[in-house]
Amino acid sequence: MSVGQIAHETATGADDVEGEVAGPAAGPDVRRVLLVWDAPNLDMGLGAILGGRPTAAYRPRFDALGRWLLAKTAELSVGSAGRVEPEATVFTNIAPGTADVVRPWVEALRNVGYAVFAKPKIDEDSDVDADMLGHIELRRRGAGLAGIMVASADGQAFREPLEELAAHGIPVQVLGFREHASWAVTSDTLEFIDLEDIPGVFREPLPRVSLDSLPDEGAWLQPFRPLTALLTSRPAQGVA
Repeated sequence: MSVGQIAHETATGADDVEGEVAGPAAGPDVRRVLLVWDAPNLDMGLGAILGGRPTAAYRPRFDALGRWLLAKTAELSVGSAGRVEPEATVFTNIAPGTADVVRPWVEALRNVGYAVFAKPKIDEDSDVDADMLGHIELRRRGAGLAGIMVASADGQAFREPLEELAAHGIPVQVLGFREHASWAVTSDTLEFIDLEDIPGVFREPLPRVSLDSLPDEGAWLQPFRPLTALLTSRPAQGVA
C-alpha cells in the first residue's frame, strides 16, 4: 500500500499528528528532512539483541542521533533553492499503568527537540504504523521532503511506501539493526544505516552475535524469553 493510500485511510489520525505533534505546517518554501522513530519496533529489536530490557549503557542517545540528523540536513540543503529544516518525531505506545514510568523519557525527548506522538496501547491493533505513514504523507505535501529517515525494522508496513518515495527522487534511509531489517539491507533503492554505526548513539558496543559472524571459539546465543513462556503460548507457536 502506498503512502498516499495509507494517509487517506487514516486521515483523522494524520490530522491529529499534524496539529498536536508536529505543530503548524511549514511554510511553502520549507522542505523537511524527516526522522521518524518507531519506538515499539526498535525497543523489541534492541531487547532481542540484549536478551532483556536495556540498561542505561545500551539505551540509544537521542541527542547524538539529533546531531547526526542536523549534519545530514546540512548536507541535503547544499544547493537547495529553498529552506531545508530537520524534524524528528518519536512514535510510541503507552500501555495502561505505565504513564508515570514513561513520562520522564517523553519529557527528555521533547527537551532535546523531538516531537512525540503517544498512543494508548489498548489492544494488538493499537500500533503506530498508520500514524507514522500519515505523518510522512503530510510532510510530503507542499514543498515536500528533502530527505527521510525511518527508524524501524517493519518491512511489511514501510518497505513499499519508502520505495515509492525513493522512486520519486527523495533520499530515503532506513535506520535500525541489520539483524532485523534484511529487507532494507538488501534493497536496491533504500539506504540502510545500522544505528550502532551512528557516532555516539550507544555508550557501549552492543553484545551482537550473528550466525554470519561467529567467533572461532563459538558463542552462546541466549534465549529471547524464558522457557516458562511456553506455558502461556499458543500450541501453534512450536518449533519443528
